Amino acid sequence: MTFLNYVKEKQEWFNYELEAIVNEFNSPKRLKESMLYSIKAGGKRLRPILMMAAYEAFRPIDKKVVHPAAALEMVHTYSLIHDDLPAMDNDDFRRGKPTNHKKFDDATAILAGDGLLAGAFHVITTSNFLHAEEKVYLVRELAQASGPEGMVAGQMLDLEGEKKSLSLQEMDQIHLLKTGELIRFAIRAGAYLGGAIPPQIEAIDEYATCLGLIFQIQDDVLDVIGNEEKLGKPIGSDEQSEKSTYPKILGLDETIKKKEWYMEKAALALKTAKVNHEILYDFIDYLGNRDY
Repeated sequence: MTFLNYVKEKQEWFNYELEAIVNEFNSPKRLKESMLYSIKAGGKRLRPILMMAAYEAFRPIDKKVVHPAAALEMVHTYSLIHDDLPAMDNDDFRRGKPTNHKKFDDATAILAGDGLLAGAFHVITTSNFLHAEEKVYLVRELAQASGPEGMVAGQMLDLEGEKKSLSLQEMDQIHLLKTGELIRFAIRAGAYLGGAIPPQIEAIDEYATCLGLIFQIQDDVLDVIGNEEKLGKPIGSDEQSEKSTYPKILGLDETIKKKEWYMEKAALALKTAKVNHEILYDFIDYLGNRDY
């Protein structure tokens, strides 16, 4: 199976499962509509698919991974809803569609994000496919990755860094937290649930860290040379908002070299972990060379 066929197959299966899970919440109609609007807004599902791929590196895919993957995507979706708000990035469009607060209103969007965040932990703790110790591990790791020492910390540092000239080290810290922590969770959790031993989890964690930086660096590259129609947002938006980016600090050519160095490092980490699942290697190339 080719990489794109693998991703498509997993997207279709996961989208069905995810929408069913969110639909099960006994929520007010408008709240559920708002949550589902962003859940169904056309995301690539990279994080849950990465979790599935890491799981499959150690055992065949089954229902055990569904609820953790759904919880992860719910947390990611909540973060996008809140990031788009006027008090944060103030974006009117995401993936070519009106952002949640534009489709509904600010208050509903905030509550939809809150609902998805809290609901994610409910999905894990009530899963019939997970053992008690697995639930504790997943809740702890997801809270760490998404909370005040993880993604939320990265968002705060990103806001504080606006209209400032950041160092390369400061840039790396922001993106390791803001983008990288959920990617790390996806891969670590998938490997853990699949039965990886601790040394393998630590090695695959290095792969995950590199992947998070590859993802962000390519985002910055696309903001310079990407296709607006494919991206669903204007080119040069980072420059207009006076954000520090890798191309701004390093220049475009050096940024691409940095990305390629992380791609090589990620592949080496998989070899160290003795992981032979080809899809995980394909993800390095896909994230490093994507055009949207």
